[in-house]
Amino acid sequence: MSDPLIWLILLPLFWTTLAFLFGPARGAWLAITGAAAQLALAVALALKVGADRTAHHHPVGGWDAPLGIDLTADGLSAALLLLTQCVALPLFIYAHRYFRAGDPTGRYFWPLAGFLLAGMNALFASADLFNLYVTLELVGLAAVGLVAAEGGTRQLAAALRYLFATLVGSGLYLLGVALLYGAYGTVSSAMLTALVSDAAPRLVWIAAALMVVGLMVKTALFPFHFWLPPAHGGAPAPVSALLSALVVKASFYLLLRLWLGPFAALLPSFAGFIATCGAMAIFWGSWRAIRAERIKALIAWSTVAQLGYLFLIFPLFTAPAALAAGLTQVFAHGLAKAGFFAAAGVFIKTTGQDTVAGLAGAASRRPLTLFAWGLSGMTLMGLPPSAGFLAKWQLIELALDRGLWPIVYVVLAGGLMTAVYVFRVLRQAFLPATATAPHHKVPRTLEWMAFVLSAASVLIGLRAIELVALAGVIA
Repeated sequence: MSDPLIWLILLPLFWTTLAFLFGPARGAWLAITGAAAQLALAVALALKVGADRTAHHHPVGGWDAPLGIDLTADGLSAALLLLTQCVALPLFIYAHRYFRAGDPTGRYFWPLAGFLLAGMNALFASADLFNLYVTLELVGLAAVGLVAAEGGTRQLAAALRYLFATLVGSGLYLLGVALLYGAYGTVSSAMLTALVSDAAPRLVWIAAALMVVGLMVKTALFPFHFWLPPAHGGAPAPVSALLSALVVKASFYLLLRLWLGPFAALLPSFAGFIATCGAMAIFWGSWRAIRAERIKALIAWSTVAQLGYLFLIFPLFTAPAALAAGLTQVFAHGLAKAGFFAAAGVFIKTTGQDTVAGLAGAASRRPLTLFAWGLSGMTLMGLPPSAGFLAKWQLIELALDRGLWPIVYVVLAGGLMTAVYVFRVLRQAFLPATATAPHHKVPRTLEWMAFVLSAASVLIGLRAIELVALAGVIA
């Protein structure tokens, strides 16, 4: 029981159960202590995988697959587990100060957030397609609960739309798993990888198409993004940050697993279609972010756009560096977007309104928060030395090597469009505030946590060599 992999799943289940038993709005310190311990476990696991240069396995109950359940952590899953805890800990400290007594979302935040983390950790450690489905459902249901927790009409409508999308996506994925089981009699990723070839029967091709489309819906890739802006833009800032930074990465991770594992021989046929959707996401999401009047809507549309970069790596997967580029972009976007939403929460509490126009005077009233916004903006635009710069540089280099010039143009144009909406907020913040503009006090902890997340999105670019090394340890 000293294995960090199993504790990364059990620990959040333990403290979320206690938080539930303690009653509404209780459990903040349990969650913060638990998240700190989980971060230490994730660091230990990443160091072990990086040092051993091989995947770490844990048969649950001592029973190996196919009789039992295998948990596996290779470089990709160890990195995602590390990102999850790195984002969760500062966001939990932020949420503890963000939710006031009697806040409806704060009443249910801690049990739901713990349930969400347990599901994500289990997903990144799962080694067969059915367990991946179960954990994906747990994550989706907890995320819908967090969106609906505030109880307002707008939040409930967004949660219902989100629930519809996540059920459709999960249903398509599960149907694909059932077809695969019917064809090969197993749902083990390792066994299917050895069995599936490009000469697979038509039924397997249909299964692959269903699973890919289902995961595209859950990741909110264009044109399946309809549920994301209202869900992420309407929830309280700590919830929006968790959803944008982490939850949408779960289904993307699963798509990567299929691409690198069971469907390695099939999915390259879909690469052009997926990359085209990614490019459209970058342009459409950025355009809507530029025109957004609300701050959180702007950030939510930015998430639609930034997710598009993740899908540009698929035509480049003939090079091992493509996975490293994707993983770097996942880290850059996760940390930067959590910092963006945390900063937006400070602005909204200060001004009492969720509008870009209401930010006038923020430069003098909230300089630290505005600095955090600028750091996250650097990462999303792809300016050096941020992790976003490194990810986009790797994408451009790989695309040039293969003569895929459209990807180069998309990355460059996307960076320019990102700069427009980032600088639009910065410009507004430097305008003078009117004498009657509201200015409420905000706990300094909120500002510092936004800064920590945003600064991490830049500084991780200086330590990306470890990420690249982890990306090379694939089960």
